[in-house]
This record gives sequence, C-alpha cells and structure tokens, in this order.
Amino acid sequence: MKRELFKKHPYLWVSIFYIAAAVFSVFSIQFLILDWELFMRTSDFKLFLNVVCCLVVYLVALFITCRPGLGAIIAHIFILLFGYTNYFVYEFRGNEFSFADIKAMGTGLSVASKYRFSINYRCVVVFIASALFVFGCTRVKVRYKRKLRVMALTTLLSIASAIIVILGASDVNAETWEQKGSYHNGFVLNFLLEIRDSFVAAPKGYSVDVVKELEAKYPEKSDKYSRAKVDHPTIIAIMNESFCDLNKVGPCKTNIPTTPFIDSLVDNTTKGYALSSVYGAKTPNSEWEYLTGNSMAFIPDGAVVYQQYISNNPSSLVKTLKDEDYTCVAMHPYYETGWSRNKVYPNMGFDETHFIDDFDQTKILREYITDQELYDKMIDRFNNKKDGENLFLFGITMQNHGGYVDKYDNFTEEVRKSGTSYTDANQYLSLIHESDKAVANLINYFSKVDEPVEIVFFGDHQPGLYSEFYKYLNGTGVSGLTLSQLEDLYTVPFFIWTNYETEARNIDITSLNYLSTLTLTNANIDLPPYNQFLCDMMEEVPAINSQGYFSNNALRYKHHDEAKSNEAQWLEKYQILQYNSMFDRKNRSNLFFPY
Repeated sequence: MKRELFKKHPYLWVSIFYIAAAVFSVFSIQFLILDWELFMRTSDFKLFLNVVCCLVVYLVALFITCRPGLGAIIAHIFILLFGYTNYFVYEFRGNEFSFADIKAMGTGLSVASKYRFSINYRCVVVFIASALFVFGCTRVKVRYKRKLRVMALTTLLSIASAIIVILGASDVNAETWEQKGSYHNGFVLNFLLEIRDSFVAAPKGYSVDVVKELEAKYPEKSDKYSRAKVDHPTIIAIMNESFCDLNKVGPCKTNIPTTPFIDSLVDNTTKGYALSSVYGAKTPNSEWEYLTGNSMAFIPDGAVVYQQYISNNPSSLVKTLKDEDYTCVAMHPYYETGWSRNKVYPNMGFDETHFIDDFDQTKILREYITDQELYDKMIDRFNNKKDGENLFLFGITMQNHGGYVDKYDNFTEEVRKSGTSYTDANQYLSLIHESDKAVANLINYFSKVDEPVEIVFFGDHQPGLYSEFYKYLNGTGVSGLTLSQLEDLYTVPFFIWTNYETEARNIDITSLNYLSTLTLTNANIDLPPYNQFLCDMMEEVPAINSQGYFSNNALRYKHHDEAKSNEAQWLEKYQILQYNSMFDRKNRSNLFFPY
C-alpha cells in the first residue's frame, strides 16, 4: 500500500510518528527486561519521562539524517541495543547494566563465555516486533527541502525535552539493586540518572577549615593502637573471589564441613565477618575499600572506582607500607587489563605486578588458575626476597569465579547442600572447600617459618547464585528484604592470622574499609593519621558499606540518612575526609593523604 498524508504538513505527521515510535521503544525495552508483574509497577509519570528521553534520541537521529524513516530506524536500534545488553548483563550477574559498566565492558566480556545465557519468549517477541517496525520505517518517504529548518527545530525540541527530563527527575534517585532501576524509574531514565550521579558533589558541611580542624586532632604517626610486639613482619593479604559463608543468609547444612580448617583457627587469630559494598560482581570496589580505607557508602551506586575515580599515587595501605620500606607486590592470576588493574596498581605504588602469564597455567580448577597456585607463587616470592627486605604481598584469587552451572572433567564436587538439587550451589560450596584446603597449606607452611608473618584473608562479595536458592535459605530470596536481611547478602568472612603472638578474638561485624587498619595494628606498624581516624571511628560505627551501617546505639543496621548524634557526626567527618582525598585535589590534606 502507498498513502500520501497531506504533503503540506510533514512536520505534523513526523511529530506524531516520532512520539509513537518513542512510546514503542520504551514499551519494547521495558517488556524485554521485566516480567509482567514488574512491568506494571512503573508509574505513568516515570514512563512519560522515559518516552521523552527516547524522543531526544529520535530527534538527534533526525538532526543527523534529516530523513524521518532512517532516523527512526537508527534511534530504535540504538535504544534496543541497550535493552538487550541490560537483559544479558542481568542474566550474567543479577544486577542491571549501568553507566559504569561501559568502562568495565572489557572485563565483563573476558569472563562472559563462562556463563550460560538463556533467551526467553520476551526476547523473541521484541525482536520480531522491532523487525516489523524497522520494515515499516523503510516505507516512510518524507523529504525536507529546508534541512537547516529541520536541524534548528530538532535542536530546540531536544533542548526542551531535556529540560522536561531534568526538572521531572530532579528528586528521583538512580536504583541499582536487581531490576529496581527498570521497574521504579524505567531503564532509559535510570541509566541517565546514573550518568548524572557519576559526578560527585561536595558533602554538606564540607570546607577546608573543617579538614584542618580534624588534622589538629591527629599526630603524624601513633603507636598507641598497636596489638603486637614484632618488627616489620611479612604481610600477606588475600582477597578470595566470591568467598562467603552462606550460613549468614540462612541455614546451609552440607554433607561435610565446607571450611573446616578456617573454622578451626583460634590461636593468634582475629576473625569474624565484614560488610562488603558489592554483591555478585564488581570485585575491585572491595579491594579498593581494603587498600584505601575509604567506603563505597559515599560513592554513587553502580560506580567502579578503579575506572572512574582513581588518581595517581592515592594514599593507601601500599603508600603506608612503602613509607615503612616495604616492597609491595600485587598478584592476580587473570588478565592484567581486568578492571584496569594494569594501570591502577602502578598508580597505587606497587613495585611488582604479576598477572596470568606469570603463573603455571596447567594448575587449573574448572577454567581458572587455582588458589593453591597463587599461594605457591607467594611462597616462592617470600623465599626469594633479599636479605632484610620487608615484603607486602597482595593477592586476588580467581578459582571461585562464577558461573557455577557447567560440569568439568578436572573438578569433583565434594560438598552438597543437604535436601536440595541446586547444582550451582553445590559447585560453589565445593569450590569454597578447595579454597579451605589451600589456606590450610599456606598457613601450615608459614607456621614453620622463623620470620614473623601476618596473613589477612577476606572474601570480596557473595556469589551470584540462583535467586531460588537464596529463597530456599532465607525464605524470601533477594528481593523484598529488610535492611538487616539485605546486609546478610553483603557479609563476608575474614581472618587475620599471625605466626607470632597476638590476642585471639572474634569480631561479630566490621567492614572491609577497616581491615587495612587492623592489618597495620596487628603488624605493630605506627598508624598514619587517616588510619588513626578510622580506628577511632570503628569504636563508634563498627561497620559501614554502600547499603547502610551498624549502629552501636540501636544495635541494628540503619540507612546512612538515619544516623543521629555521635554516629551522624562520625559519618559526616568520614565523608568529608574521603571527599578531600578523592575530589578536592587543590586543597587535599597533606597530613591525612600524603600523595
């Protein structure tokens, strides 16, 4: 068929066509991502803002092409690509695709082949509908004689649409947990909100004078926090991939003990649980919290600090130990480009870096280099250190990385969750069991060494297992949780073991940002001012992460904005110092952050 629609009014018909097309794009992307129940939860106003956002994309395409049909095709395909990307990213890790993921795309692709993806009927329906839409757009034949007028009008309309979105979404917060972004705000709007939130503003009450007031309270170094009587021990810190204790989520009885050796550690051991700020993915945020003492509590949701906010030579545990004449070595048995570590580690001041090519790649469990191979490499580096050389070894394992669904000839699953058939959980628990064996070998080796050695071990985040398994554990799953239940999903075990005399103690709850301070106190290294501040804060606010903090006053978890009295004051001072460290380069404190 061929129809001519009033040649004298092409702008009217193109306007109607583009509004309808923007509505179709929003409907397609929401339908693709969400099941029907969640699909219906997005408010009409939020959907309107999503349509306006998509309309801007259509107008930009029209500005470039001056051909409505071609512009609509380009705009819809561009929008739909983001939708399908979000669909597969959510399948991959259980969280939505965010602005920060664009910089992390190389890392994501490097491990994507290890996951199993599925396509549901909504993917097929949207693809077919979009193909029909594109075919229909090829039949739209509109020509403009005055292209400059078209470009001017599209510019004005784009600006007007952008203003509508900015004003309408001024009080709307980006959501990053599960699919909340898509059903609370709509995927397109939520993605733009994440871009907005990637720019960090100074916290309330921030000023250089406040920083100087804090400087006056702390000396350049202090030994009053020390908990040991040694001199510059070798320090080995291990962040174990996806290592957690599922009993923190709910009863997880297995056919054999999962981590018998780690559970048995008592003498000269500080152990307990720590809050991580990530769940299922974004490992570097955990290592950043450990190394710097900073917290994701004051960083926009979805951000990856290593790829967005890291600067040259940031103050960290590495800098502190280098000032104590330590040689600092980072080891990770995977690709050096992952999370930009090949750039970040030299900026942090590591003297040596070792990545996948430096390891024996025949020592594989499933498809990743084993924990034991990493620990053997650490032992070799210790045995080859120079006379009088102080050594800090920081290792990140890879063995337990998800997914957990494929079967492997080189891996026998010894551990099974009683009463269930969740194969991914059984594989994960069996991997953790192998990690426990490797830790036993490492500690048994260093328990026989004459030189003082400290070993710090912690998980980076909990694994991305089937949501139905978590529902089996806690009766709820991973949605509709109270803050306390949510924090259980962000809790990982840790221990600090020494082969010299230290007080044995259990810490019910702390957080990863405090662990580097505990590392220093157990190593009898004088604390620099920032770690002194963190040590004092730990007494008032024992744990903090991206989701909230543990209140000593109320003996429960609270959201950050619920803090009152002394807890609110400590959080405010902490945020001020972190902002000064990361974003106020002109007025950065030389006492707290001696870059």
